[in-house]
Amino acid sequence: MMRRLLTISFAMALATTALAQETHEGEHASEAQHSMGTPAPLDATMRTIDVSMFETEDGRMVFEPSLIEVQPGETVRFVISNDGLIEHEFVFDTPAEIIAHKDEMMTDAAHDMAHDSDNAITLEPGENGELAWTFANAGVFEFACLIPGHYEVGMFGPLVVRPTTM
Repeated sequence: MMRRLLTISFAMALATTALAQETHEGEHASEAQHSMGTPAPLDATMRTIDVSMFETEDGRMVFEPSLIEVQPGETVRFVISNDGLIEHEFVFDTPAEIIAHKDEMMTDAAHDMAHDSDNAITLEPGENGELAWTFANAGVFEFACLIPGHYEVGMFGPLVVRPTTM
């Protein structure tokens, strides 16, 4: 009887943890979709932006390009390459969400969390990946690598959604 109660308790704890994780991820996706736009199918893209992630000889970690500009309503395919010697990631979101997520990544529980969602991807050295997004409203957002220590040495940049001027 005691063994059965322990088994049931363990199963409930696992289910609660999985539900909390799913809810947390769902909240991130909803916030990202609400503030920036929505994920898009790769074949629906209007423009492709190549993004390279790498380390420099002076110890910085960078993205090339260092600034990304898009227009409201534009569907963009990001082709991301990790041209560095260590793991990197490409995450885009509001500046507040980037900082909050960066701080979360510094905790022991999330330290080794890899990203693979609609607005984030983690890549090993030499790997490539793609994300597609339809940007909704004008604003200044951010892209970054949130692996602990990478943001602090320069691995972030502005993602500007700017209407065309006539």
